[in-house]
Amino acid sequence: MEKTPNDKFRDARERTKSPDHPDECLSRQELADKANAWIWEHHGKQYDLNKNYVGKIEQGVIRWPDAVRRAAFRAILKAPKDSELGFVNARARSRRAVVKLDDVKRRHLIETTTLGVSGLVLGEAVAALLEILEISEPTPIPDRVGASDIEQIRDATQEFESWLDAYGSGVARQVVMVQLRYSAGLLKATCPDRLRPELFSAVGNLADVAGWLAVEANTHEARRAFGFALYCAEQAADWNLRAQVLSSMTQQAIRTGQPDDGLTLAEQALVRPDRLTATGRAVLHTMRGRALATMHQVQETLRAIGTADEHFAHSSPANDPPCMAFYTPARHAQFTGRPLADLALLGHDPGEAAHRLTTAAAGHPESGRCNRAFCLTKLASLTMATGDPLQATTIGHQALELAGSIRSRQVTDELHELHRYAAAHQDLEEVEHLRHRIATLLDTDNPEEESSLDPSPDSA
Repeated sequence: MEKTPNDKFRDARERTKSPDHPDECLSRQELADKANAWIWEHHGKQYDLNKNYVGKIEQGVIRWPDAVRRAAFRAILKAPKDSELGFVNARARSRRAVVKLDDVKRRHLIETTTLGVSGLVLGEAVAALLEILEISEPTPIPDRVGASDIEQIRDATQEFESWLDAYGSGVARQVVMVQLRYSAGLLKATCPDRLRPELFSAVGNLADVAGWLAVEANTHEARRAFGFALYCAEQAADWNLRAQVLSSMTQQAIRTGQPDDGLTLAEQALVRPDRLTATGRAVLHTMRGRALATMHQVQETLRAIGTADEHFAHSSPANDPPCMAFYTPARHAQFTGRPLADLALLGHDPGEAAHRLTTAAAGHPESGRCNRAFCLTKLASLTMATGDPLQATTIGHQALELAGSIRSRQVTDELHELHRYAAAHQDLEEVEHLRHRIATLLDTDNPEEESSLDPSPDSA
């Protein structure tokens, strides 16, 4: 197939002056040398780019270099976006086209069956569709894995993270498990030695996200997914991914009533903090703080949160690996606000917790409905227990507007907690209305029985 020259990339190179010959443009070899130096400086990885590689990009033979190379070229050629250098992920476009076509086919099948064209009722139509899916051939594993395959795993992981942030577990859990099985199979394929660590890191990061989707769906797949993610991190010698997976395992331990185990996992991840980015260290100290707060160790929690703040103040997203990209300022405010809220419910000053949760709720993007719903619900519980119940009611209604469109175990747990804390003020009509909305959303079988629960911090 004839290749289309990448004129954008060539033009960007020719607009850049040569460091040795100011009257001339940057040569292909000079660009390759600069890219190698940039990658070494920012990622500590040895790349062997040369003029032939740059030439293949300009000729259109290579259309989508891996993420590290793209970042180097963007920095050197001063291009904010990949598209400004003519980089196109053709496989991703193809995947999106296939997905759109499949969606059209599914809609057509359901529309025709429900309209009675085929004589099937909806239940029969769904059963027929499931039968088709069961006999579908799995995607074959290629014999050889390259940089583009690794980049596709990273792209898929990013998509699943977006689904998790926007909708909770939902249908994404089953889809991510299919993707994880396929990606795990790539580990058995032939792969250049220099790319194998990146392959393990990419698959491990996907497994970590799969574990979180399983946690959100309240299934038992999480432990195996996290265990596999940790194995991948160790095979890749990826200390930041190892830290992230142990952080996930810490959160799972806390949520299952084992904060002491969670504290051990967080401290295990900090065994070599010098090998972690500042963001990675901030994440782990935040997790330590959450475990300590759950164990009612106030001063130790405050010290852990303070240490996390210090590390996060020195974080640099440009130096973080893909597994740490999720930890934004809003996420830091959320992750530190949560243990501070737990302390406030024990009698500590609620001001800082409320400030952080408010900051987090405002800082998450519109697409991050799960995180925003969590922050608002936690803030409503905190305000209900320590402040004005009417203000808490207003915040609680804002949370419910978001919670109605998501499926998240974490948000569900927080709504149950808000329902309990609101019981102390159920004589107020506004509060009772909020409790009724929560009970209706959660489909509580017996709201009256739940309303009698002790709304003290120990019961939450």
